Amino acid sequence: MTFHVMIIPTLNCPSNCKYCWGSENKREMMDLEIIDQIVEWLGDFRDDKVHFTFHGGEPLLAGYDFYKEALAKLSTLDNLEGFSLQSNIWLLTEELIDLFLEYNVVVSTSIDGPKEINDYQRGVGYFDKTMSKFRLAKDKGLIINFVLTVTDYSKDFSDELYEFFKSEKMNLKIHAALPSLRGDNADPWALDQEEHGKLLIDWLDKYLYDLDKFTVMDLDHICKSSLRRRGTLCTFADCIGTTLAVGSEGSIYPCYRFVGMPEYVLGNVSTNPSFDDLKQSDAWAKLMEFRDYVDENCKKCRYVKYCEGGCPYNAIVAYQTPQAVDPQCTAYKMIFGEVSKRMNKEFAKSAFGMGAPAPRKEGDPFSIMDLAMKP
Repeated sequence: MTFHVMIIPTLNCPSNCKYCWGSENKREMMDLEIIDQIVEWLGDFRDDKVHFTFHGGEPLLAGYDFYKEALAKLSTLDNLEGFSLQSNIWLLTEELIDLFLEYNVVVSTSIDGPKEINDYQRGVGYFDKTMSKFRLAKDKGLIINFVLTVTDYSKDFSDELYEFFKSEKMNLKIHAALPSLRGDNADPWALDQEEHGKLLIDWLDKYLYDLDKFTVMDLDHICKSSLRRRGTLCTFADCIGTTLAVGSEGSIYPCYRFVGMPEYVLGNVSTNPSFDDLKQSDAWAKLMEFRDYVDENCKKCRYVKYCEGGCPYNAIVAYQTPQAVDPQCTAYKMIFGEVSKRMNKEFAKSAFGMGAPAPRKEGDPFSIMDLAMKP
């Protein structure tokens, strides 16, 4: 099992996306001493493989020298699995690209579709800045994955969004725009759960014709989860305790989404806390309220084994209490139900003696099982 540690060098960010709930205009920046403390803390924290993701804010504000030292220090851990980074990539340089290639850092960035749609949501100039760095990285052999945030505005351009990522052969994850616990301006952009479900099903119909052209990671994972009867994406897995985040001053949080919120501090790396120490915190108790609520109220749901109530942050944000489930529950039921229905039809066709399906011809859709079995 992989243990996921997110490192948040800063919550500051040079972009100003209209729906953003995760960035702040502050000057804090992680010192390399915190990286040393992370290495010491994780030395005997747990035996699982550890994967690091640098997130923010904008993590590249930390600069080349920070990453040169941080990657080298973190690589000394015996149980290291690998590195990821989520960034708008505006500050990506050839020097950083070479460094990330050296350490096999998987980089993801955000684009919300074609330029007009993206820049309406994320600000004028965002698209060109990100795409120019994407081309630079691609030319030097650094693979960039993408995150598409669908909002109440952009949902009406579902076809345009799909065709954009398909034509650019961009591998992506879909995020539904969320309201915020920070009391900012994100709420009007939040995506309605039924609209989210409709978009996922609409994309599934298209995607089954295009599995060989690009990757929609959410749909891949939803189909894998349906087949394996367990979540294979953090949204659909019990992430509590298997994912932690470290803020710029060393505070430990349940996830990057909670960073900067004092009431969700589990501990601090400077004290080298054990897992049991983190479990004694008030923040952990709140997370257990979420887990207990899901265990009790979702136990009759046919999808709970591979949904797990969704994301704790989403639930807490939407209802201002941990005693809730992810507000995208309806969307998840819609897409899991659709996938299960199609998967069952394929199983039944095989079970009742109709044999193996005919070889797929050019232009025919792939099957749900093709999608579920993708590497």
